[in-house]
Amino acid sequence: MSVLVFISHGALANKHFSNVLNPAPDIQQVGATVVFEGIVRTDEAGRAIRALAYEAYEPMASNSLAELARDILSKHGLIAITVEHSRGEVAVGQRSFRLAIESAHRKEALAAMDEFIDRMKRDVPIWKTAIYI
Repeated sequence: MSVLVFISHGALANKHFSNVLNPAPDIQQVGATVVFEGIVRTDEAGRAIRALAYEAYEPMASNSLAELARDILSKHGLIAITVEHSRGEVAVGQRSFRLAIESAHRKEALAAMDEFIDRMKRDVPIWKTAIYI
């Protein structure tokens, strides 16, 4: 079981997921890799924006993401989780969040992804502010 957490300044790079994201010791057991990418939309609460600004309270944000990932990993019987989140300004159309989950089966990975995102939004000290046009 493996957890990787990254908080980076600015937008996340586009990635092509053609191979394993988080090389775990039990990689031969991986039967599913599920990746979610959060992309900044053109509007926030019905108003046009040019970007979102993310503020992360470090190192608490990284520690909270890692703790959440370990909890989700254990609860859903997963193999690996990789979490990436932006801080600073991220323009419309760019990626601000990426969650990759590796598991033996897809159902566990999909359920874990949904729970992870809901809990992250509620519990992790990362805040966003819209930058309106």
